[in-house]
Amino acid sequence: MNDNKISRRSFIAQNAALAGTALVSPAFIAAGQSSKKIRIGIVGGRFGSTFQWHEHPGCIVEAVSDLREDRRKHLMQTYKCDKSYPSLGEMVKDKNIDAIGVFTGAPDHVKHVILCMKHGKHVISAVPACGTLEEAEQLLEAVKKYGLTYMMAETGYYQQHTISVRKMYRNGDFGDLYYVESEYQHDGLDNLYFENGRRTWRYGMAPMLYPTHSTSLLIGVTGERLTEVVCQGWGDDAQCLKDNVYNNPFWNQSAFFKTDRGTSFRVNIWWKGAHLGGERANWIGTKMSFYADNGRSGSALVKKSDVLGKDDAGFVKSVPKLEDYEQPQWWSTDMLPEPLRHNSGHHGSHTFLTHEFIDALINERQPTVNIHEALAYTVPGIVAHESALKGGVQLKIPQFI
Repeated sequence: MNDNKISRRSFIAQNAALAGTALVSPAFIAAGQSSKKIRIGIVGGRFGSTFQWHEHPGCIVEAVSDLREDRRKHLMQTYKCDKSYPSLGEMVKDKNIDAIGVFTGAPDHVKHVILCMKHGKHVISAVPACGTLEEAEQLLEAVKKYGLTYMMAETGYYQQHTISVRKMYRNGDFGDLYYVESEYQHDGLDNLYFENGRRTWRYGMAPMLYPTHSTSLLIGVTGERLTEVVCQGWGDDAQCLKDNVYNNPFWNQSAFFKTDRGTSFRVNIWWKGAHLGGERANWIGTKMSFYADNGRSGSALVKKSDVLGKDDAGFVKSVPKLEDYEQPQWWSTDMLPEPLRHNSGHHGSHTFLTHEFIDALINERQPTVNIHEALAYTVPGIVAHESALKGGVQLKIPQFI
């Protein structure tokens, strides 16, 4: 791929033309205003069972699928659906299905999305969008070729604090947003490395190959793109770091990104250690900053003031105004159809993801986390991992449009 094939002007022009991207906030249209129903099939009985397709007034769960019978039954019970298939290969042939939710293992996302689109199905896929730059090319080409809707189910975009920050950013509250730091901390994931004595797809996976819970917290707020990265990693003598399909020797990775607007962006993805866990970010601006709940105290706003004081060495400094931030529960508002106005997984994001995909299909518009956004969230992590493997060299990040 030619890293320089895209001009920034053409990149911005194309994304500005896509209704529903991170730069545009689509109006949520009550599904009750339309008689159109989207018939969806769900594959993947673990994560795939954590959404609210059966509650959406514009959606019907037509069928479900999983290779395991117990998970198929779980999907059927969850979504009150009496039709199931033993494989995705069988379900895609069902002509009653308009769209498919792909919630299979990460290494299979691209091939499963392409399979669905070959059979004329719109797709919402679990994260990450892809695992290599070659897969990114394949996925983008498939979406363009078939002309169908693709959405990535990135929870970070619709977590309650991210919705708040996006509103603040669009209102200009931050002034110039010049630095963001985000982190995804999840000690204990190695408990999912084996199932029934066999390695799962998670075994030894590189943290930066699962970057979207962090990258979405900047890109999903401002719409800017990550253009360069330096990354370091840490690992130990664990067997899973010596022998895995990802060529990964790291439990934890820390990256520093540069964006096309000059924003500095630090990302920590840590899967081992004495940390508090969670998905969060701090957004730092010239007029105001937002500090998300860090696991020890709630969210807070820091506002610049004209009040002057002195530090402990006697030097003059400005005295910032610190305010506790009471997080609104956006899921309880008219941002969602009434049946979906309840708390859900990953900081209230699942009902939003459910609605966004169905509403985009009903109203024939691009979803927020469309193919371009999905690759903008995912690809920087692939390049960051390469940087870490090379000892922290600075690398340019290709753009996919």
